[in-house]
Amino acid sequence: MKNLNTRRSIRKYSFRDVSEELLNRLMAEAARTQTMGNLQLYSVVVTRSPEMKKKLAPLHFNQPMVTEAPVVLTICADFNRTSTWARCRNAEPGYDNFLSFVNAATDALLYTQTLCNLMDEEGLGYCYLGTTIYQPQQIIDLLHLPKLTMPVATLTVGWPDENPPLSDRLPLESFVHEERYNDYLAKDIDNFYKNKEELEENRNFVRINHKETLAQVFTDIRYTRKDNEAISDTLLDTLRRQGFLPFRQHGIII
Repeated sequence: MKNLNTRRSIRKYSFRDVSEELLNRLMAEAARTQTMGNLQLYSVVVTRSPEMKKKLAPLHFNQPMVTEAPVVLTICADFNRTSTWARCRNAEPGYDNFLSFVNAATDALLYTQTLCNLMDEEGLGYCYLGTTIYQPQQIIDLLHLPKLTMPVATLTVGWPDENPPLSDRLPLESFVHEERYNDYLAKDIDNFYKNKEELEENRNFVRINHKETLAQVFTDIRYTRKDNEAISDTLLDTLRRQGFLPFRQHGIII
């Protein structure tokens, strides 16, 4: 059994299967997490077949764990089910807007984290794939997601076949603010990031990327302005296609 203090992202899995019974139990228990209006604005697509995992892999930059993990879970922000329920009950839904996406995405990510905690308790390993939002339209097409449904998270799941070192974390005082937000001075940044920047693995990260600071690795290589803006455009376009944002033509909402 593990807890959050020893939580690790697992990218290598044993050949042992994750039973449908166990996974279904954990997903059902995770549904007790908090949710807006008790509506449970999420859906989970479970992928087990090698063929489907092979098709999913390129949409996650061919990270090996997508095809090697016994199970891949795609968690979606879902206002489709609630909207269909409303129409079937003589109610007119009004959830084709950005606020509804934010509410559904919040529900879906809360559910995802609760599920991760439950898998930790069972000794399962998992890896959260941030690549889900990089090519959302391709995931939508592959998984046949309807309007008002948007993929927001992916988990590869299996029994661990590795025990990687714990990743570093900033100290509590770096992100907790008493009574009001206290903005950061340069001396605060020096204090809060000192341990992170002095870790040998991070110092090596700077060297191999030919940069002066760890921050430059993130701004110039890992999460660049160019990529952020391109992915933002993709997300906005996909949200329009999925019905969460209005289409605009020549500046006019249509």
